[in-house]
Amino acid sequence: MKIEGLLTDEAILAELAGRLVQRRLELQLTQEMLAEQAGVSKRTVERVEAGATTQMSTMIRILRVLDLLDRLESLVPEAGPRPMDLLKLKGKERKRASGKRKSTDEMPWKWGDEA
Repeated sequence: MKIEGLLTDEAILAELAGRLVQRRLELQLTQEMLAEQAGVSKRTVERVEAGATTQMSTMIRILRVLDLLDRLESLVPEAGPRPMDLLKLKGKERKRASGKRKSTDEMPWKWGDEA
């Protein structure tokens, strides 16, 4: 199954769980061996493989043992500044998001304008 935006969270977790099980089996690891090498309990591995939610740190430990940690790079690639942003910021690094800006064309609201 292809993981895409139309799937429910539960369906995506189930698909990921199945893929993790397959990878563990390819590496000839038992759940107990994976748990020991990842530094988590066997029950945690069972829950992850059943499609339950887990902490990100737990997933990182499991992915490291399954030699899949490098795949996170493609999941969330490092963002670089856009050329126009570089010109606007004049080499400075952005620290905050600006949020949505209100139009300056509008007149400010005044009492009695609510009608």
